[in-house]
Amino acid sequence: MRKKIGKLFLNSLIIWIACIANARAQTAGNTVRCPVKDIADIIKRKDSIKVAAQKNSYLLIIPVVGSQPATGFMYGVTSQYTFKGIKPEDKYSTVNISTIYTSKKQLLINLKNNVLLHNNKVFLSGDWRVYFFSQSNYGLGTNIIPSKKNNPGFALADIEEPMEYNYIKLHQTVSWKVKGNFYAGGGIHIDAYNKIKDQMLDTANNVYTQHYSYSKKYGFNPGHYSVSGVSVNLVYDSRDNQINANHGWFGNINYRINPALNKKQQANTSLYTELRYFKPLDKKNVQHVLAFWAYGQFTTSGKTPYLNLPAIGWDQRSRAGKGYTQGLFRGFNLIYTEIEYRFPITCNQLVSGTVFSDFTTTSNKDQHVKMFQYIQPAIGLGIRVLLDKATRTNFVLNYGWGRKSNGFYLNAVETF
Repeated sequence: MRKKIGKLFLNSLIIWIACIANARAQTAGNTVRCPVKDIADIIKRKDSIKVAAQKNSYLLIIPVVGSQPATGFMYGVTSQYTFKGIKPEDKYSTVNISTIYTSKKQLLINLKNNVLLHNNKVFLSGDWRVYFFSQSNYGLGTNIIPSKKNNPGFALADIEEPMEYNYIKLHQTVSWKVKGNFYAGGGIHIDAYNKIKDQMLDTANNVYTQHYSYSKKYGFNPGHYSVSGVSVNLVYDSRDNQINANHGWFGNINYRINPALNKKQQANTSLYTELRYFKPLDKKNVQHVLAFWAYGQFTTSGKTPYLNLPAIGWDQRSRAGKGYTQGLFRGFNLIYTEIEYRFPITCNQLVSGTVFSDFTTTSNKDQHVKMFQYIQPAIGLGIRVLLDKATRTNFVLNYGWGRKSNGFYLNAVETF
């Protein structure tokens, strides 16, 4: 496993170096930089370009047509409103609403917000969802995919356990500026799972799923449960633009307390930590960016129901784990890291690209699987089309390859 991870990382590094060399050669060859253009500039009159660059808001409404491993083919509509105050130091905020229907008969309604108010003194961050959902379960821990040597004919279908359930998620934090780029606050968090159906479960014939066995072991009703509580939140944010950062840091520590409320909920606590870093690689063209993202989710006490355990792809934007289906890796604790190189392809920055690698590790105390004992890597690449140069909003297409898994991802706004 370690040799394969090393080889994968080396291949990614070679791709990054080649892309950097090519992009720098393009920059060096242009003595006069091209003016930045977005999609609107291509279809509008030339004298309107200056006006577009001065605006403080941007409304994007686009149809959603794409495919992801967890949903299959999907279609719908998504809208994103990006805005800022009139002061130069005010930072951009975003509110995103989407309604999507998929070929797996899923209905997904999302409302996401990352909003800075009152001259950047108040930071709101929310993740609201209503899902009529289906998603397969594959077990706990990143050891669920065996090595090729131990099982050369392995396929994910061998361990797949299809499930259906309805999910309501209401997460909202509010943080106030303490000093400089530091914020402190709190939040409310509600996760409710209902009408859970294990399609492979057949208790009459002693056929049990991992979700059912886990629920019985830890005292949860396998058909419905909830996790609701409050949190303490700490944030550091020095990014120049949360939509598409060229430089800066973002850090978040969220400690969540979920008291025992009723038969559906047992007491537990959890810790979420996150770090993002953006480093421009070219002083003349800051669109050459090396970006790093890492987050960890940890069960710190009590008992957590199965579907609320840390799992890949369930971050606020559902972007983590490119190359793997959402929920493939789940465990009592999870750490995810991603490194990405972003670079312009055309001189006017209308089209840009990215290459990336990501790594996931989860634990499973029931089988004595520890963090970092098994690590699952992935690599990928993507294309960007600049929709709005003032807010730096891109239309994003990514493709990722993981072990025994791959996926195509279509969305607006960068992965992180």
